[in-house]
Amino acid sequence: MADNMFDLIVIGAGPGGYVAAIRAAQLGLKVACVEKRSTLGGTCLNVGCIPSKALLQSSEHFAQASHDFDAHGIELKDLKVNLSKMMERKEKIVESLTKGIDGLLRKNKITRINGFGTLVSNTEVDVAGTIYQTKNIILATGSEPTPLPFMPFDEQRVLSSTGALSLKEIPKSLIVIGGGVIGLEMGSVFARLGSKVTVIEFLDRILPLEDKDISKEMLKILSKQGLEFHLKHKVASANVTKNLVEIKAENEKNELISFTGDYVLVAIGRRAFLEKLNLDKVGVKTDRNKVTVNENFQTSVPNIYAIGDIIDGPMLAHKAEEEGIACAEIIAGHHGHVNYMEIPSVVYTNPEVASVGLNEDECKKNELPIKIGKFPYKGNARAKCIGNDDGFVKIISHSETDQILGVHIVGPGASETIAEAVVALSFKATAEDIAMICHGHPTLSEAFKEAALNVHGRSIHI
Repeated sequence: MADNMFDLIVIGAGPGGYVAAIRAAQLGLKVACVEKRSTLGGTCLNVGCIPSKALLQSSEHFAQASHDFDAHGIELKDLKVNLSKMMERKEKIVESLTKGIDGLLRKNKITRINGFGTLVSNTEVDVAGTIYQTKNIILATGSEPTPLPFMPFDEQRVLSSTGALSLKEIPKSLIVIGGGVIGLEMGSVFARLGSKVTVIEFLDRILPLEDKDISKEMLKILSKQGLEFHLKHKVASANVTKNLVEIKAENEKNELISFTGDYVLVAIGRRAFLEKLNLDKVGVKTDRNKVTVNENFQTSVPNIYAIGDIIDGPMLAHKAEEEGIACAEIIAGHHGHVNYMEIPSVVYTNPEVASVGLNEDECKKNELPIKIGKFPYKGNARAKCIGNDDGFVKIISHSETDQILGVHIVGPGASETIAEAVVALSFKATAEDIAMICHGHPTLSEAFKEAALNVHGRSIHI
């Protein structure tokens, strides 16, 4: 096969794209991966999941040193934040991981092509004037932050998540528009570092995709941490000057309320990135700015596939990875499948939020008979020892079969505990199954067992 001819070209080297490329290469295909950035890993590794988690960790250390260490008998004086060093640590983590992906592509003999990939036909991809031939194409171009129409990102005062990850100073005041995952994570970072953080949310609750009990609990916890929330407020206008941002929002009484801050972070969601793909020319259909695919990730052009943020479903890196693996296996003639009911979601605030399966409202909408078990972390010994006992585990099971339908956690280590819940859903476990499993003591995972016991009114420690 000629150097510019491939079995598969993947456009986009984010979590979905590079994983798809690696799996396809493992299955014996000759693969190329096209990426517009000079570094691999897409939004997640470069300006999303990874750098934000690095800053969340650093800021949490500062918050603990400022407020919690004294209770442990550790006395510190004159604490200060070296923001440039904190940012330097974040960049080193990003660099290490992106270079690691570069090594994985080389290891699997995948051709890396730098630049925008444009579809010329269903078998040709143009990158910077060079045409590459291929039997199959996977579109994995990810997403970008959605701006407000009257307030475009300038990354100086009006920030997307990308700009917020590279601030040169700690704002005295930060306005966050949007009470979803990104808004709360980045708002938490700067609140811990000393910023006055004001969150403006259009809906009547934060984390609107989570179970209502989770939303209520997180509003209470984050408010206690100093974040100020204004729910049911619609942002109407913005006045941006060199040193200040003034936001006007309409409340439920149709009154215009003014908010001022050093910066504003617009975190109202993300949109599929379809720039330069030339979809119309080759006949790839879209619907509401998402690429339309069938159950095998095929677009309206059978040998062109799409995965990740550009197709329907939650915009999650791990969802894109699973789709990338499944799609590569289908192209190689194997069976690939993703069970969307078993994809967890995680919010890396403190405490963390994690969930999988159906929430309570979804169960009621589907007229499913349910039982609910809850267990507070205040009854968990390990949570007490680490000094982080806010939150609870909530298990929803079918009242007739006892099969677990959904698990919702707000609490320490939720991002790790949810993995056990995913396994439980995957193997169609009942609440009784989990209640009968011995969990180590003292561990945070015991709260999951206790919530399962509570489904049947048998919790030991409440």
